[in-house]
Formats: sequence, C-alpha cells, structure tokens
Amino acid sequence: MERPQHNPFGPSGKTSDAASADATRWAMRRTAALVLAALAPGAAAWAQQAAAPGGGTAPGAAPVAEPGWRRCAALTNDNQARLACFDQLAAEQAWKAPAASASAAAESSAVPPPVDTTLPATRIIDVARTEGCRDAQYSDLSRFWELESGSDCGTFNFRGYRPITVSVVASSNVNRQPTSDAVDHSAAESTPYRRTENRIQLSVRTKLAQGLLTQGHPTLKDSVWFGYSQQSYWQLFTPEISRPFRATDHEPEVMYVYPTTAQLPLGWKWRYSGIGLVHQSNGQSKPLSRSWNRVYLMTGMELDNRFSVNARIWKRIPEGSGSDDNPGISDYIGRGELSAFWNINKDNTVGATLRHSLSSSDRGSVRLEWLQTVGTGLFGTKSNLRFHTQLFSGYGDSMIDYNRKRTVFSVGVSLVDF
Repeated sequence: MERPQHNPFGPSGKTSDAASADATRWAMRRTAALVLAALAPGAAAWAQQAAAPGGGTAPGAAPVAEPGWRRCAALTNDNQARLACFDQLAAEQAWKAPAASASAAAESSAVPPPVDTTLPATRIIDVARTEGCRDAQYSDLSRFWELESGSDCGTFNFRGYRPITVSVVASSNVNRQPTSDAVDHSAAESTPYRRTENRIQLSVRTKLAQGLLTQGHPTLKDSVWFGYSQQSYWQLFTPEISRPFRATDHEPEVMYVYPTTAQLPLGWKWRYSGIGLVHQSNGQSKPLSRSWNRVYLMTGMELDNRFSVNARIWKRIPEGSGSDDNPGISDYIGRGELSAFWNINKDNTVGATLRHSLSSSDRGSVRLEWLQTVGTGLFGTKSNLRFHTQLFSGYGDSMIDYNRKRTVFSVGVSLVDF
C-alpha cells in the first residue's frame, strides 16, 4: 500500500503560503463587505455573498456577476485608491433603495393622524372682537339691559337710552297760553307760537353696579342704572319772536333691573323685571313750572328677537297742595304704559306705545313709530342711525301740555343704542 504523498499545494492545489495569502485576502474582503453593508442597505446582498469561504458563491446560492467590491479589494498596493473605490461603491449602492425602504418612505409621507381635539392644549379659541352689548348673537332686550355675562359692557360706560332724535314736527295745535289747576300756574298772555317746530331729544344712561343679587350665577346679571333724558321743542320757524325754545323737559331716573329666563306660552320668554324712581320737570318758574315724581315697576318679554313687549306701571309720589304744579296729572298722562316693537327685518322696526290713566277719566295717549336703518356702521355692521317717523295723539307730549290733547306728526333721524 502506497503511503499518501504530501501535497505541498494543499487541497486546492496551491502551496501553503498561497493558501494563507488567499485566506488573508478573503478576511479583508469580508470585513470591507460588512462595512459597506452598514453604509448602504443595498450592499447587504453582496456582503452575504462575500461571506462564503473562498470568496465564491455561498453554498446553495445561484451564481452572480462579479461584484464591485472585488475590484476595490484588488487594489492592495494603494490604500487611498482602495478607500476611494469603496466610497464610490457605497455612494452607488445608496441609490438602490430596497422595497422595504420605499415602503417606509411612503408611510412617512402619509397624512398624519388627526389632532386629538379633546385636549385643551390643542384647541384654538376665537376671542370675540365685538363688545357684549353690541354682539348680535344676543337678543335685543339682553343687549339693551345687559342681562347676561356675554352681553355685558361693564359699568360707567355711556350708552343710549331713548333714541337721540332731531326731527321736524307738525301738530294739530300748539299751546300758546298754558294753564294748570294749581294756583298761579297759568300764563297771563298768549305767545304766537307756530304749529310747525323742531324737536330735539337727548337720552343717555350708564350702569352704576351689577351682580348685586345674582352673584354666583354663571350667566345672568342684575344691574343698577342711571339715565337722563331731555326733550325740547324749538320754534325754529318763528324768527319774528327770535326762535325761542317753547318747552324743555328734564327726566333723570334710577332703575334696578333683574334678569329672568322664564318660558311663557307660544314661545315667548320673560326676560327682565325691575323698579325705578324718576323725576320729570320743565325747569321753569311760576306760572309755567311743571314737575312730578314717580316710582314704577317694569317688566319685558320677547319672542325670537322679532317681537318685544315692555310694560310699566307707576305711582306718583304725593306732593302738598302748595308745591303741586300740576294737580291730577296722572289722570291725563296716565298711570301705566305698554309698548310693543316688531323687527320686520334687519333694517325696519315698527312700534306702538299706549298710555292710560287706569281710571274713570279714560285719558292717555298712543304713539306709533317706524325706524329704518340708514347705511352701515364700521366693518360693515348695522348702523345705529335711523330714519324716524312718529305719530302721537293724546295728552302729555310735553310737561307744559300735560292737560292739553293734541296730535303730532314728526319726521327726522335718530341715533339708537350707541
């Protein structure tokens, strides 16, 4: 039996030194391949290929084309050139994104999930730019008396009360020689006034306090107000007597308003009730002095901001016979009034006010009026200026006429709720 001969080339037919060199080169190629695999996802395929012993194809794998890393690994004599080659190869492989990377990119570009709006920090709150008493989302009565926290404009701010009006009037008669049942309160002679004249009305108010009895309520606010109204009849068209003011009435008052939200039949809502004290006089001395003081109760209701009804009933504070300028004034002007207004549309409002003596004298008055919006306000909002047409018939159009019945038609402009 022959002894096996020693093969100096090893199993592959190469010498031992050559085999050792091949192993060294294979280790270097494997290390470089692993580095490239970490730098470029696309290098993973040929890194696995390089890991096979002998630098060939892994067992069971299909033959592949000569990989680019072999070319770079062959540059054994120039380290800088070899490094530059591997850098270039890594850059080329970075463009070959596998399907998994493309899928991840698609997911990253997808629409993000919606913001959780249940968290207060993610909500955007739009702060109202309109003062509460001018915010149209509240009803007319709520804004007029500032009955809710949302319709509040604070204290000591001037607001409109009755319309501020300049108008021309024509009347059925004019009181040229005023009289009164009080002693020494009748004019001694007649003054040649004309039946056509100019009427000017000023009226303002301010809130003195609020939240007196509604403290702790989340929305409703009671309030205390001071108001002042002045009405003058000016003989503008009578130059022969130097155009005097025929009558000027002054009417300061204090009122307390309590808000309510009670539901009434047919969809009506009871909105407020209140109490007030008012003084009215013409500031004249005898024989033309006229004045009286009253305490009153008031209330109001509305329907869908289209209709509103307000009522007042009053009691005159008695005066002695020596200081009473106008005895029996309640039997003429009345002891209560009822007013109703209808907003036909956003630009037109009609109203009626009835006063009655509530006694056997059966006197009083009726006032009909129509207000039409003129133009628009700032930022395109509804203007506060109105064409104002009014018809009055009865007693008490002015203090000097408390006991004289007349019919007055007027046309002019009014500023409301400024």
